Amino acid sequence: MVEDCNVNKLRNNCFRQSKVPGEFMLQLRVPGGLIDSKWLDVIQHVCKTWGNGYFHLGVRQTLNAPGIKAKDVPAVNRFIQPYLDAIEHEMCGVNIETGKGYPYIAPRNIMACIGETHCIKANVNTQKLAQKLEKIIYPNPYHIKISVSGCPNDCGKAHFQDFGIIGCTKPIYDMDRCIGCGACMRKCEKAATRVLSLNDRGKIDKDTCCCVGCGECVIACPTGAWRRPDKDFYKIILGGRTGKQYPRMGKMFANWLTEESVLAIMSNWPRFSEWVLGGKPVYIHGGHLIDRAGYEKFKEFMLEGVTLNPEAFIAEHINWTETEYRSNIHVKPLEKHLTVK
Repeated sequence: MVEDCNVNKLRNNCFRQSKVPGEFMLQLRVPGGLIDSKWLDVIQHVCKTWGNGYFHLGVRQTLNAPGIKAKDVPAVNRFIQPYLDAIEHEMCGVNIETGKGYPYIAPRNIMACIGETHCIKANVNTQKLAQKLEKIIYPNPYHIKISVSGCPNDCGKAHFQDFGIIGCTKPIYDMDRCIGCGACMRKCEKAATRVLSLNDRGKIDKDTCCCVGCGECVIACPTGAWRRPDKDFYKIILGGRTGKQYPRMGKMFANWLTEESVLAIMSNWPRFSEWVLGGKPVYIHGGHLIDRAGYEKFKEFMLEGVTLNPEAFIAEHINWTETEYRSNIHVKPLEKHLTVK
């Protein structure tokens, strides 16, 4: 016999409904995708004690326990309270009541690549930024997907998020250390945007306008003529999404932002969402909210009260390109496109 339960309430509690009547899947948030391995014991215990024994690593870096009965949700919430206290309170500084589990599911777990804690290509500490963003956007009842990538390789898939944040750098060139070997130029030609060239003095010229700030030149240089500055920079990619209707890649909203500017901009997101939806949270992607309001209104809200760093650029206009997902235009001849009445 399946007990009656409030599916929407359980969903808000971060328990997703299963195809099996009366069963749900717990999703533990992991902001930035990096936590102490000791917490894996928590999800293992939940899976074995209340779940079906299996564990799922969520596509948004959540720790998932499927097969939980609705009647067991209160016990699960009590058990995971130490995890919520450690991750949300202590690690991220989020002020929430943890005794009854998560208060909202709407802001999805903030994803991040491993970043500069490990990756030689990363320009920034992705986990620290993700944790600071968690404090800004969680908890609130408005849907948003955020990912942080440590470099323009974009392993975190920033181009398919409501807000994708990419770490970049403005490499400093020391002409005296340069031996004119061309290693940086060849690397830029192969892996980046071909903005470096050797001049007639055997030194490097750079087209700064088209540099994406990947830092490949820093890695390639054998003498340390290129180095990353102490100051970190970020791009914000806006309005990307997957899904059944109109999947699209995001477009660049801002470039060469400091962390302070990124956090100041993102602090305005809950207020913008509330305005678009009239204070009535519904399950709508952040990108759709931007579409509803229009880019100019979105930009007005998001930049209100924000003092941008002097290096920053903001897009005057954005033109997204939708894919022909529903029409199958690339795989079906036009004469096969029929309307059945």
